[in-house]
Amino acid sequence: MRNSDLMKQAAARAALAYVPEDRVVGVGTGSTVNFFIEELAKIKRRIQGAVSSSRASTQRLQLLGIRIVDLNSVEELPVYIDGADEVTRQLTMIKGGGGALTGEKIIAAVAHRFVCVADQRKLVDVLGAFPLPVEVIPMACSYVGRELVKLGGQPRVREGFTSDHGNVILDVHGLSVPDPRQMEAALNQIAGVVSNGLFARRPADLLLLGTDDGVRTMSAA
Repeated sequence: MRNSDLMKQAAARAALAYVPEDRVVGVGTGSTVNFFIEELAKIKRRIQGAVSSSRASTQRLQLLGIRIVDLNSVEELPVYIDGADEVTRQLTMIKGGGGALTGEKIIAAVAHRFVCVADQRKLVDVLGAFPLPVEVIPMACSYVGRELVKLGGQPRVREGFTSDHGNVILDVHGLSVPDPRQMEAALNQIAGVVSNGLFARRPADLLLLGTDDGVRTMSAA
């Protein structure tokens, strides 16, 4: 197993400490979350089930015998575990490299606590080196692209990909994000944008960062 995978696995394993017994847990999407799902399966009899942010995670959870719960049937979600493509020391993030950003944003908004699991390569000072995903209604793709150029980005359609909700993903390159909250709000105001991959208005509450020296637990700086 690669060193980065060992870091992801360690962070995912550490997240089990934040999963309360006999409750529903929110589960995100991505390579680090896949490790978390494997760990969660070991304690599946101690939880009620999982709310999933994507079809891919839903399939993985079901394959391991973890009950899937519809978010609409959940009055309270104590914790959401998910990864990040980039994360700052303020625990703002870029997410959505797997295209599940809309589901991830919804579950993060519902959850009382958002625990991010990542390896040390994902920790950055300023967001934007990783292309920012923006989910767009198909008929608005060209218009939204022009608006993103005005903001300084270089949008590219994610070829051959449709989101779980039937939409297009524009990956925005070259967009430095020194003020994630402001940029997130600006993107949300563009007609045709369903959601964007900046998680700043609802950042993580805790970061479990897999490093060469073990798992670091970080709260917002």
